[in-house]
Amino acid sequence: MGGGVSTKAAPAVIPRLDPIIHAQPRLRVVVALATLGERDQIAFPRLQEVVGMTAGNLSTHLRKLEEAAYVKVEKTYRRRTPVTYISLTRAGRRALEDYTAALQTLLTEAPSLTREEDGS
Repeated sequence: MGGGVSTKAAPAVIPRLDPIIHAQPRLRVVVALATLGERDQIAFPRLQEVVGMTAGNLSTHLRKLEEAAYVKVEKTYRRRTPVTYISLTRAGRRALEDYTAALQTLLTEAPSLTREEDGS
């Protein structure tokens, strides 16, 4: 018959990737935090070391993630020394799960979109 029409149905909608998590530095932060237990937190300097960012850059991205309620930033004192702890919220974990599911769907179904044009 020809015509280049695929017999496999193309996805109705290409999944949208969360723009908050999709930014590469924030993705690194969220993935690093996701390795912690649900009730665990990490000190700011250690997170900075793990993700390889400057303090200012990390602070900027944490603020964006905090505004989205994906991370919790807790400032406290430890023996008169200020310390900042960061943890991934339940909403942040869910957002990462949704992001990875959308990315997987996109990667799995993307070939079917191109097949329609090239007649495969």
